Amino acid sequence: MGIVSARPDTTLPQGADALAPLMAPLAALKGVKEAEARLIAKAAGGTRVLDLLLHLPERYLVRHRIERPSQAPVDGEVLIQVVVGSHKAGRSAQGRPYVRLRCEAGGEPLTAYLMNWQKAWAEKALPVGATRWFAGLLKAEGEDHVIVNPQVSVREDGIPALQPIWPLTGKLTQPQVTKAMAAALALLPDLPEWQDAPLQRREKWPGFAPALRAIQAPAEEPGEEPRRRLAYDELLSGQVALGLVRRRSRERPGRPLSGDGSLRAKALAAFGFPPTEAQHQAVTEIDADLKAPRRMLRLLQGDVGAGKTLVAVMAMLRAVEAGAQAALMAPTELLARQHLRTFEKLCAAAGVPVALLTGSVKGKERKRVLAGLADGSIPLVLGTHALFQEGVAFKDLALAVVDEQHRFGVAQRLMLAEKGDAVDMLVMTATPIPRTLLLTQWGEMAVSRLAGKPPGRQPITTRVVSQDRLPEIVERLGEAIAREERAYWVVRAITGSERDDSVAAEDRFAELAARFPGQVGLAHGLQDIEVREAALGDFAAGRTKILVATTVIEVGVDVPEATIMLIEQAERFGLAALHQLRGRVGRGSRPSSCLLVHSPGLTEGEKRRLLVLRDSDDGFVIAEEDLRARGGGDALGARQAGLPGARLLDPREDPEEYGRLVEIAHRDAELLLQKDPGLAGPRGRAVQLLLAIFGHDISMAPLDAG
Repeated sequence: MGIVSARPDTTLPQGADALAPLMAPLAALKGVKEAEARLIAKAAGGTRVLDLLLHLPERYLVRHRIERPSQAPVDGEVLIQVVVGSHKAGRSAQGRPYVRLRCEAGGEPLTAYLMNWQKAWAEKALPVGATRWFAGLLKAEGEDHVIVNPQVSVREDGIPALQPIWPLTGKLTQPQVTKAMAAALALLPDLPEWQDAPLQRREKWPGFAPALRAIQAPAEEPGEEPRRRLAYDELLSGQVALGLVRRRSRERPGRPLSGDGSLRAKALAAFGFPPTEAQHQAVTEIDADLKAPRRMLRLLQGDVGAGKTLVAVMAMLRAVEAGAQAALMAPTELLARQHLRTFEKLCAAAGVPVALLTGSVKGKERKRVLAGLADGSIPLVLGTHALFQEGVAFKDLALAVVDEQHRFGVAQRLMLAEKGDAVDMLVMTATPIPRTLLLTQWGEMAVSRLAGKPPGRQPITTRVVSQDRLPEIVERLGEAIAREERAYWVVRAITGSERDDSVAAEDRFAELAARFPGQVGLAHGLQDIEVREAALGDFAAGRTKILVATTVIEVGVDVPEATIMLIEQAERFGLAALHQLRGRVGRGSRPSSCLLVHSPGLTEGEKRRLLVLRDSDDGFVIAEEDLRARGGGDALGARQAGLPGARLLDPREDPEEYGRLVEIAHRDAELLLQKDPGLAGPRGRAVQLLLAIFGHDISMAPLDAG
């Protein structure tokens, strides 16, 4: 049940029923047939009248009203009144019928060609001596001017001087959209204003309905204000929805977790390095959340190698010091086992048992782990989705840590939390998140950021080279192996395909294994976990010197001796993935390098993206560029690609304005929910309609007034 329908409040301005015409199916529009409605729905991305209203034009066609053909602008559309003189049928070189009209306008000749018309049709619709309005592209041909397939109207106002041009699909035409849009605008109610009045005055924004009318049926070319208004509506609805989720999560009762710090002190002694200032700050913020009598929901974000695992260990040991249990869930067994190696080292020094629970843990070991979790003798567990499966019971789970949070859905995250009573939640990501994306996609969480990197990290030299130079690269690789260096060779595909020219891991492995016998390993996602672990183990131990792999090594692989990262067809990877892969090297004492090997014939966009990575090792700079290029998905829905809140304003086109509006919307939503947490006041009730318009009421539980 959504916010609007959940609160039968008769004082809601105009009531939720005001939205009923907008939620009606497109086929209900006057003059719109079922087949047309299906085409429009495909173009607009939805089947409702509202979806059509939010299907904004990509540009406007300006028709210049002229009296004589000689006044026509070069390559510009015109609107001109003509008098029909004569008709003549003919056929084009391709055999298509046409009718040639000899006309006169303002005392000058004009010829119109009506392609695929029959003479009888033209004589009936355009009789000799009739006055008509023509619209189209008028071109000079000697003393004459010619127009092909003009739009024709009996009245001047039958053809708009300013015509919106909407994105189309399939056989959908602009006249069909024009007709449907007019019918949709006729149903548009004047809704109560949900915007902050001073902000609306400052930005010179029209109301919601006037903004739509100004964009979809303009009397004059609209400025930026109507579109900015609608874009802000979309962003504000997302920020309010995220704020409500955060409020609901944080107001659920929790329990304070406190400890004496003894276990953490022993673990830190075994770590061997003092925490960085950023790590210390993150631990302090997490400690404050754990002490509070409400549930923690915090995002720990940091660049590759920023030291998130140590922070997770400190948080989980605090739960153990408080007499409870903690669990860490990773998206892959590979990453879970990588964490296990770090935890075993640090927690053994503190005398705290740690266990692993994944799909491959079976038999006696699985029974032992399940029993230890149930009776509390295993206080810390690391694992995958197996942690929240039926049959896994904890004696007292108090803290759940989710690594690489973007790979889990909200439902999966909550399933782990439901294994305990009032469980605190810490989610981690190694993907640096720009401020804009933080506010739009992770706005329901408090955020701790790990800036910088721990001591000992080596700089990485990044170069962009063409695939044409592979023979030279392989020779240099042989020289590096002779110096006892190790290298990753990453490709996108596992096997070859006739439909995809991506280099296959199996093919590249075979070629390199023939060139360097006994020194090449292979790791990819279709291997059994034991086979993949063996390949990684051989590489880590130095038994192999080159590891051909797919992105299975993107996270959770730590081989300090590896100094070379080669990524083939690098232009086909996202910037965030490339940055993550680059972070697999530079972990030891030797200088490291990353080769971005691209296919011949790079586009300008692909080249620009690779140069961003070459010129910067700042994950946040790279993430901003990746956000513009690829998008960040939908935090409240199921969309995993595209840009949040970007239907009405694309940040790739205007990143500064997008960021400015996100910041304003974030502050606006915070102030609104502080003053009116139940959305019960006049503006709050109007905002409930806004949430329904942009689909965020569906994800909301019924609200309490207080």
